[in-house]
Formats: sequence, structure tokens, C-alpha cells
Amino acid sequence: MLEVVFHRDERDRPSGFSARGHAEFDVHGKDVVCAAVSGILQAARLGISEYARVEIRTRQQPGRLEVEIPAEARDLESVRAIVATARLAIEQIAAEYPDHLRFAAKKARAGRNADAPSG
Repeated sequence: MLEVVFHRDERDRPSGFSARGHAEFDVHGKDVVCAAVSGILQAARLGISEYARVEIRTRQQPGRLEVEIPAEARDLESVRAIVATARLAIEQIAAEYPDHLRFAAKKARAGRNADAPSG
């Protein structure tokens, strides 16, 4: 199962997103669910970095991606639009392939480090 989480800080601003696991819809290299999710999240990462010109922190390895948006960039309309669009797309795929993709949204609680994705 592939799990994608969109993180929000204590002020309900997008603070990042993460993905882990594999959709297991098809064999490696032919998995359309994994390919779609990967394409959407990589496009969001690129959009925030290149279009919005925000220096994000990214950790990536096989089966795992974490993107952290710095606190000072979370109010930018471009960042909010890019993240919201990616979230809508992932939600649609999760609704269509519930046995392969789990979507979640998590908001930081008071006292937690709201700057870092938890997951």
C-alpha cells in the first residue's frame, strides 16, 4: 500500500507532504498508480522549488519521499495553490484505487514541531 500524507502546521498552512510504500497495482515499472502519484508529487516539489522559488527540504529514497516547506513560505499563494492542486489529484487517485493508495491529511498539534512533516 502506498500512503501519501499532506501535512499542515498549527496555523493550518501547508507544511509539506510525504509518501511511503508501493501501490502494488502492477509489477515494478508498470504500476500506473505509483507512476501517477510520483509524477504529481515530483511536479509539486518542482513547482514549489522552481516556480515559487522556495528552498524546500527534500528527503528521497526508494519507496519514500518527504518534502518540507519552510515556515516563511507557507503563506505564499503560489505554494498554497501548488500543494492544494497536488492534494486534489492524490485524493482523486486514492478514491479510484483505495486498495492501493491511502491518502491522509495531518495537522500539527500544539507543542509539536510544526515545521517538520510527521510520518
